[in-house]
Amino acid sequence: MFYFQLVIMAGTVLLAYYFEYTDTFPVHIQGFFCYDKTFSKPYPGPDDTSKIPPVLIYSLVTAIPTLTILIGELCAFFTKAEGTQEKTIVTADCCYFNPLLRRIIRFLGVYAFGLFTTTIFANAGQVVTGNQTPHFLSACRPNYTALGCQSTMQYITERRACTGNPLIVMSARKSFPSKDAALSVYSAVYTVVSEVIPTCTRLTKPTISLTLLCLAMLVGVVRVAEYRNHWADVLAGFFTGAAIAVFLVTCVINNFQQLQPSPPLPRPQRPESVLGMPMVTLPCVESPLEKLSGERHFLTPKLCCFTHVLVNRDLGSHLPIRGESAVWLTHLRCNLPA
Repeated sequence: MFYFQLVIMAGTVLLAYYFEYTDTFPVHIQGFFCYDKTFSKPYPGPDDTSKIPPVLIYSLVTAIPTLTILIGELCAFFTKAEGTQEKTIVTADCCYFNPLLRRIIRFLGVYAFGLFTTTIFANAGQVVTGNQTPHFLSACRPNYTALGCQSTMQYITERRACTGNPLIVMSARKSFPSKDAALSVYSAVYTVVSEVIPTCTRLTKPTISLTLLCLAMLVGVVRVAEYRNHWADVLAGFFTGAAIAVFLVTCVINNFQQLQPSPPLPRPQRPESVLGMPMVTLPCVESPLEKLSGERHFLTPKLCCFTHVLVNRDLGSHLPIRGESAVWLTHLRCNLPA
């Protein structure tokens, strides 16, 4: 099982690499309308010149959850009571892990898997749809005269319609969904939902959670403000990242929860009489009436039980009993023949 998980992780990393840095999966070429104002925003420059460049986003989505998981697990491990700490050492076919290391590897491993999965989903959506960015026409630089554009309703489908830098044009065709928005929201939602944030005080967890979510939303706002993505692209990226994070935490992380011991069975209570008062049951004794019963019915001796009930002599109910109103009633219960 451990080696199988390593194979899945390696395959996920390789697939993300092929989507990101190779031309193994070609981008779908979509056409455009002449002079379309939706794609005529000014070119903002390469992604490295953005206010939130991809290098900064990748560094934050890697460093912040990792540090949060490490600090949270260390605080939880050392603040637990002595009797509640796990004592077992778990094996993984070839390795031995103590409980603290096992939990850290679990959370970080699942988080890394989800990070590459989010990248794959975002890149796959961009390759399959081929939606253009708001600055597509500025990067494409089409020759409207050679294309014969005479009205804004004319649709251009030629693959060689663009005269700009092919790399910039290809990048401008990858807009839906926004990968940066998906990664930032995945990182924030996973950290918040997986409950790895240390709870030193009552305001620690809410403050960290809101900060992470606000930073993720800020990434999407910057992408739209710089004309690198449409609002629909950012919202689709938010949904993709949040869905993957919730799925991993719900279906993967929660499956590692240890089974809680079953609660002890309730102790049997004393039976109560019809009047609602506690009954005092005496040991069963042999009844002298059994002789008559035996002579008449030729049956074996039966057992009778005397039951004493404390009742209110005046009212005949289970109301509060005081003074001489208390009286014991004796009931004779025998197993007589039917």
